[in-house]
Amino acid sequence: MERRQFLAASSGYALAALGLPDLDSITRRTRLQSGGAVRVGRGEVAAIRQMTRALGDAAAELGGGHARHLVVHYLNADVDRWLNGTWTEAVGRELYAATSQLVHLAGWMAQDEGNQGLAQQYYAHSYGLAAEARDAELSATALRGLAVQAIDLGHRAAAVRLSEACVDEAKHLNDPKAMAYYQVTLSDAAAQDGDRRTATYYLAASQTNIERSTPEPGESWASHFSIGRWAHHSGMILAQLGDYEAAQDHFHHALDIHGLDRRRSRAIVLADLGTVRLRQDDVDGALAAWHEFLDCSDGIRSVKVEDAVHDMRARLARLHGAAGVAELDDRASAR
Repeated sequence: MERRQFLAASSGYALAALGLPDLDSITRRTRLQSGGAVRVGRGEVAAIRQMTRALGDAAAELGGGHARHLVVHYLNADVDRWLNGTWTEAVGRELYAATSQLVHLAGWMAQDEGNQGLAQQYYAHSYGLAAEARDAELSATALRGLAVQAIDLGHRAAAVRLSEACVDEAKHLNDPKAMAYYQVTLSDAAAQDGDRRTATYYLAASQTNIERSTPEPGESWASHFSIGRWAHHSGMILAQLGDYEAAQDHFHHALDIHGLDRRRSRAIVLADLGTVRLRQDDVDGALAAWHEFLDCSDGIRSVKVEDAVHDMRARLARLHGAAGVAELDDRASAR
C-alpha cells in the first residue's frame, strides 16, 4: 500500500468506503488453510497491539511525521505475513481487529505529515478490516478518521455523511467515552456545514456521554478520548458557532484543569487559544498563548502544527506595530 502515492483526498472516495466489506472472508479463509503458511495465535495479535501502543505514543507526543516508516515496515514485514498465515476463526477476528488499529495509526500519521490521499486509503482499509472482524467500535473509529479528514479538507457534505455513519455504526456500543468521541465529530461537521441545531444537539449529547465515562483508557483508539481532549474539540466547535467566551473556557479546562500532557495536543490547543483570544480583541493574551505554543511545539513534526504557525503569522501581519508582535514573528520564522 505504501508503494502507491495518492496526490489528493476526494470526498467521493471517502464516501465509497461506506460500501459493505467482505464480511464472510474470515470464516471462509479458516476453511482454506495451507499447511505451509505460518501458524498465527494470540501472541502475534498481542505483538501487533503492543507495537501500535508504542508507536502511537511516540506519534502523539512528537507528531505523525516521526517514525511512520516503522509502522509501514512492520505492516509489510510481519503483519502481512500473519494475515496470510493460518489461524482459527476467533484468532482471525482478533488479528483483523488489531491490524485495523495499526493501519488506522498509519493513516493518522500520514494525515499528520500532510499526505492526505495516502491517509484516506489507510482509513478506508482500516474500516474494511474492522468490519470484517465485526468490531463496531473500530469500524466507527475508522469512519471518524475519514470524517475528520473531510472536515479539515472542507468537504462539508461528505464530512456530515461520514460522521452520521460513524455515529450510526456505534449506536449499539455500551461505551460512553466512545460515543462522545463520535458525537463530537458529528457536531464539528455540522458546525462547519452551518447547521447550528445539529451541532448543538450532538455537542450536548457528547457532553452527557463524556461526563458518564471513566478516566482510565482502555485498549482501543476511542478509549483514549479524555475529557481534556473533549474540551478542546468542544471549544473549537463553540468558536465556530461564535461563542468565544465558552470556547476559551473549554480551552482552559483542556489545558489547566484536565492537563493535556501530549506535547502535540497541547501545542495545538495553545494555538487555537491564541486565535480565540485575538477574536476577543485580547492581543496580549493571544501573544502569550502563541509564545507558549512555540515553546511546546519545538521539534514536533505535524502538518497541523505547521499550519497553526502559518495561520498565526498571517494574523500577526495584521497587528504590525503592536508591542511584542515582531518578536513573536521572529521566533516563528526561525522554526
